[in-house]
Amino acid sequence: MNFPDDLKYTDDHEWVRVEGNIATIGVTDHAASELGDVVYVDIEMDGAVSKGDTIGTIEAVKTVADMYSPISGTITEINTSLNDNPEVVNNDAYGDGWIVKIELSNSNELDELMSASAYKESIGH
Repeated sequence: MNFPDDLKYTDDHEWVRVEGNIATIGVTDHAASELGDVVYVDIEMDGAVSKGDTIGTIEAVKTVADMYSPISGTITEINTSLNDNPEVVNNDAYGDGWIVKIELSNSNELDELMSASAYKESIGH
């Protein structure tokens, strides 16, 4: 299982990569493996979001899980390629399997997220 050190993580198994004022967000390898084969990604939110808002769902063969915004800001981009290829979340969670991009409105919220080592410890790795 992969836990890139340059990312921040949440208790809800999302990852955050910040470049400038834009945060790219997806689900972790751990979450993808726990969900099983992802068959559908539905992002229901657009525009302004607050930390903790439900922004959509990820549907897998075994279950459906809510996805939460780990930060506050404005959704600027949704990975629409997942509409046709949702399995990319399983195959490349930290690359092409990203879910949304959010322009940060409060960068201090990033300090509340976990490092890779803290996330690994939280899931028992």
